[in-house]
This record gives sequence, C-alpha cells and structure tokens, in this order.
Amino acid sequence: MEHARERITDPRPDLTEPPPPPPPAAATAERGLELLVHGVGGTTPEKMLGDPRTIRVTGDDTAAVYRRTEDVPQSAGGAGPALAERPGVGPVREAYVWCNLTSGNGTRALWLLLLPFMVVNLAHWMRPSAERPGRSVRFYGLLVRLAALTLTVLLVAAACEVALDLVAWQCAGARTCAGRHTWLTFLSPTLSGGGWWSPPGRRLALAALAPTLLTALLWYLSHRTWSAYESHRPLTTTAEPAADEGALARPGFWYGRRLGARLRAAHTAAGLLTVAAAVTLPATRFDLRPGGPATLHFLGVLLGAGILAWACVAVTVVCRRGRSERQLDQTLDRHLLRALPLGALVLLLLAVTYACWSRPGWQSAGRLPGDPVFGAIMLAQGVLVVALAVVARRLHRRMPDPRAAMRGLGGPAVALLACALGGVASGGVAQRVADWLDGTRASITGPPVTLTWQASAIPPVLAVLLVLIAVLARRTARLARAERRRVRAEHPGEPEDPHRTRRIAHVRAMATLTDRAPLILAVGSVATLIAGAGALTGALATGLAPAHAARDAGTVVRTAAEICQTLGSWLVGVGFLLFVTWGRRAYKDASARRTIGILWDVGTFWPRAAHPFAPPCYAERAVPDLTWRTATWTERTGGPLVLSGHSQGSVLVAAAAWQLPPAVRQRVALLTYGSPLERLYGRWFPAHFGPAALAALHRDICCWRNLHRRTDPIGGPIRLPAGHGTEVDHAPLPDPRAYGRTPEHPLPAPILGHSDYQEDPVFLRERDRLLARLHPDLPAPRPEPGRT
Repeated sequence: MEHARERITDPRPDLTEPPPPPPPAAATAERGLELLVHGVGGTTPEKMLGDPRTIRVTGDDTAAVYRRTEDVPQSAGGAGPALAERPGVGPVREAYVWCNLTSGNGTRALWLLLLPFMVVNLAHWMRPSAERPGRSVRFYGLLVRLAALTLTVLLVAAACEVALDLVAWQCAGARTCAGRHTWLTFLSPTLSGGGWWSPPGRRLALAALAPTLLTALLWYLSHRTWSAYESHRPLTTTAEPAADEGALARPGFWYGRRLGARLRAAHTAAGLLTVAAAVTLPATRFDLRPGGPATLHFLGVLLGAGILAWACVAVTVVCRRGRSERQLDQTLDRHLLRALPLGALVLLLLAVTYACWSRPGWQSAGRLPGDPVFGAIMLAQGVLVVALAVVARRLHRRMPDPRAAMRGLGGPAVALLACALGGVASGGVAQRVADWLDGTRASITGPPVTLTWQASAIPPVLAVLLVLIAVLARRTARLARAERRRVRAEHPGEPEDPHRTRRIAHVRAMATLTDRAPLILAVGSVATLIAGAGALTGALATGLAPAHAARDAGTVVRTAAEICQTLGSWLVGVGFLLFVTWGRRAYKDASARRTIGILWDVGTFWPRAAHPFAPPCYAERAVPDLTWRTATWTERTGGPLVLSGHSQGSVLVAAAAWQLPPAVRQRVALLTYGSPLERLYGRWFPAHFGPAALAALHRDICCWRNLHRRTDPIGGPIRLPAGHGTEVDHAPLPDPRAYGRTPEHPLPAPILGHSDYQEDPVFLRERDRLLARLHPDLPAPRPEPGRT
C-alpha cells in the first residue's frame, strides 16, 4: 500500500513547508481551540468548518489539520486579521481530516482480500477485562496469534491447491482439460510431446511460483504499510499510567514495531514453508514407493524433516511473548527477522530443485493429498477457538462485566468468524477455478472433498440466521408500536400526524438493532461451529462429497445433502463473484472506496497485534497526530482546548486523551457526540474501553460532555459506573427537533439519527460550557429557561 495521493478537496495553499508562524499566543489562548475530528466515511474540511475557504496548517495529503482562511492571520498566508483584533467570536476551530488513511487511492480495494486477517486481529483486542496482566491474558493472546497463523497457512494452502493441484497436476495432466487452455500446452505430457516442463515434478515447481509471489506480496504490503502508516512515533511521556487506566494510556500502545516485525517474519516463513511442503510431498510419496531410488528417498525425508523443523521455529517465534506497551518498543531482532524468512526461502528452493529431478514413470492422477491438510487446518482452528472460549470465560468470571458482549465470549466468536471467512474464501476460489478449468466435462477430479463439505455447511448456517432475523424483525415491529405511544406522549397538545409518528418510532426501533448484534453473533457462531464440526467429520469419515456420501441413505437425507451441496456451491460462487465485483468497483469508484473505508474505520482502529498481514492500523498515525497537536498547542499557548469527536472520531479523541501527559489532560475537555465509546467499544472491547477505563479517563481530564440521540444506531450514552458522576451524558437530544411545523421550523424537521450533531443548538451551548470550565475567567453561558 502507498500513501494516499488523491486529495479529498480541491488544491489549496499548502502551509506545511515551511510551517506557518503561529498565531499570537495570547490571543489564541484567550479564544481557546476546538479540534474537530470526523467519524466513519470521512468528510471535507469545508463541511466540518462550515466555510468553503480552508487552509491546511499542518499535516500531509494523508492526514492533516485545517483552519478557516479567516482564522489564519495574513502573516501566515491566510486572509484574516490578527486574532487579537477579533475578540469574542468563539474558539478557533480546527478540523483534523483522516479519512484518506482508510479510503484514499484505488489500492485500498485490495484490502478486501485481507478481511479474515482483519477480523482475527480484532479478536485479540476483545478479551475480557482483567485486574492485571497474568497467565490467562498472555495465553489468550497466544491462542489468537496461533489462530491467525493458521489463516496464513490456509490462504497459502488454498493458493497451492489452485496453482499446484488444479492447474499443474490435474488440468495440465489431462489431455482434454489442457487442450481447452492453450497456455497449458507446454505443461501437458501429450500435447507438448514430452517437453522439459511436462513431468509432474517440474510442473509443480513452476506452479509454486504463484503462491510464492502471493506470500511475497503479503510481506511487501505489510512492510510498506507499516512504514507509511504505523511508523509514526507517539508522544513520549515519563508518567506511569495508573493501574485502572488500561492499556491505551501506556506509552508504547500505538507503536508495536518489534512485535509486528517478528510476526511478519514468522508468517512469511510459514507461507513459504507451506509452498515448500506442497512441492515436496508429492515427489516424496513417489520416491517412497517400493524399488524407488534410495538417494531421492533420503533427500526427500531429509528435506521434509528440515521443513518441519523450520516450521517449529516459526511457531515458536509466534508463541513468544506479545506486545510490550509500557515503553516504546524500538529494538528489533534483526538476525531473527532475516534468518527466518531466508531459511524458509532456501528450503523452498531446495524443494523446487528436488521436485525437478527426473523421475521416469511418474504421472499425475487423481488429486494431490489436500484433504488431510485442509482437515488438519480446520481441526486446529476449532481446537484453538474452543480453548480461547474457555480462557475468555475464565477471565470474565474473575472480573464480571454485565455490559460485555456475549459475557466475554465476543473474542472467540469473532475468531471463529475469521476462520469461517477464510474457509469459505478458500473453498470458493478453488471451486470457481475448477469450474473454469473443466466446467461439466469431469476430466479432472476437482478440489478436495473437505472444501466441498465446507461449502455445504453454509446453507444450514444461513437458515438459522434467517430464522433469527425473522424473530428480531418481529420484536422490532413490536417495539416500534410501543414507541408510537411514547412519541405521541412526548408532544402533547400538537396535532397528531400518524405517518410522522410511525416514521419516528420506526427509526428509534431500528436503532436498537445495534444492541442485538451480540445475539446474532452468538447464534451464528454456535451454528458455524456445529456445522463446521459436522462438515469435518463427514469429510474425514466418508472421503466423498456430501451428495455421493448420502446416496445410500434415505430419500430425505439424500435430498437434503444434494440441496446443501448444490446451494452451497452456488452461494460460494455468487459470493466470490460479488467479492471480485465489489473490489473492482472500489478500485475505480471513490464513493465505493469510501464505503469500504467505513468497514476499515471500525476494523483497523486496533494495531496489528495478532496478524501482521491485516490492513494497516490508521490509529497508529491518527492518535499520535492528535496527541502531538494537543500537547504542543497547550504548551505553547496555555489556553483551553476542546477535543470534539463525532462517531469514530470520539474514539480517536479519547485514545489521544489517554496518551496525553497528566498535566495536559487537566487543560483539555472532551466533547463527544454520536459516540460508540460505551455502546460498541465498551461492550466488545471491555479490557480497553470498559467501565473502569472510561471512569479513569473522566477522572483525569478536566471535563467531558457526551451528546446522543435515541434515533442514533451507533452513538449512545457513556454510562459511567456509580460514584463517578453523572454529568458526562446529556439528556437524549430530541430528534427530530420539532414534531410538526413551528415558527422556528416552518418546514418538516428531518430525522437526523447519527448525523449533523453540530447543527443542534445544544452542541454550541455545551461546547461553550466546557470552554468556560477550562477557562474560569470567562463567564459561562446562561441556561435556557426550563433547562439545567
């Protein structure tokens, strides 16, 4: 991945080089600063600041801070007077725009390929709360890292299945299939007249280039994106975080350089070793036949032992202790980082040389032994997920959190979802390539039976989820009817508009579906685990596809097996085509790319602590940006500063506040609106945004105010624990602001939901109150009649 090179707005004066002279410190301190941070999907600085004329005051094309032109003095390249000449016009407003971190140029579409890696990386951060790091916490992280390693092996094994088995072994070895694809002619023993590349071993050696290049691409993208996004050093502080502040206050939380490099080397080695094993195993099986050459027999066994030993080294590296967050982890294990991938590459080259050795009489028939490999990966993933659930449940019992999603089992459920996504993607690619190569001619055997059973498990899982969705739809309809009565009661004396009432009630009811996500994930995880276990058992017990395995059973069982196999194959094919189509559209269309960016806004907030090939963490750039801007501004001016965050921006400003030195926190206020801090992050990531962490943040900063609406499906109250004050959450803002037509709203007021919080008069009033609390010399705004 590269830096985002496209600007989200028209070119404007760039004051980054050389930096503009700062505004007069006294005037800026008197007025204060409001630093706005947008949410998911991104926006423009013009819209954030409400002015078509903006200037970038610091930053680059990827992420930057903007001001209105009139707020930048003429001496700094702006169009406004000195700030000292403009008293009493409110705080200086700045907009931090970070959307290009997740939806910049067309290469972001490639991140769709990394979706399973991103999901399993989320599972690392979803562990339950713990009083202090211990064996259970470290064991939880170890299990997630091992599950992430199986996903890398699964992806490379799927690439080997396509390139080595389907293309080089089956299609190139069958005259009918190779004749339909002229680019395989030189690999066919019959069509090429016994050419140099026609022996099976040399075909496999040549086909190994595809999964090798895939592994190299993943390594390159991981290394390149770390350099572009995550190499920005956070603000260093000597203060030790309090015990109840959580990991986000630690100085090394947003700088996982050592762990990322170590995992990148281990996963790269695992991918190369998977390719080496896929090339070595067929040749070794042929050499082990009775009467085979003793020299090749010995070399094959020796090479296999070397691959196994180096794989154990890679697993050991993954099992080593994880992140070091209490200090900046700047040291690198340079010898290990070079030796691990290099050793795997040497073994791969030896495997290719070994496979290219001449073996008279060797012919390709059937399929390569892929079923044991994919079955072992499925079994390992199932065992790891079950063990992860046991550890998570133990942690949750030690420190119960009634608001935690799935009672602490959210991490294992998400890890299972990542494994399911990887399995479905692997099976889908293999089946689509097999259909493309041979169609319905049956000249090749096709993909492993295990992948067919995986696809056949999809329809039962979808059926369970459809039943659950129907139940939730019924409950939502009931809630909407109850909300109608509440809406009518909230507007006494106004003429009733039944359509307006139904619309408001429907939006409120739909907004509550976010709180049902744990139930959906729990049911889906249980169904996936049961269906996956059944698929693995069926594949290992029968060795046949579901339809063939059930042909001697009863009519009902046989029909159900045929429907599941056919429908599963069709669903996998459609899903694969939609995936490719969506990625292609996102590569060309900026709006579609921003839609994908919304997914990454949520999924890539966290550092890559479990899987190094996951999409890059934008917060490792955004949080240091905000921290440096806040700390340097307050140190230079000594004035009040309000960190104002909407939606995902509220998570960023909270993370930045945790990273500030304690003295700076006392001069900073938080204004969050449409915030998922407690509703989503607090429930799904209790160890980092749980009640204790949020209460500690409220204690350490000067003041905090949170705005939310009942129609908002994402934002919600902070819900601090009892005894920590109730002044954070404002009463739910009315939405719409007027039920019917009024002198202030002669046209029907829209239902805003998650957007346009700054348009509400409450926003400016609460912001001014925060500034007044930060700057006690300024008079606080008078409350409106009837409000407190």
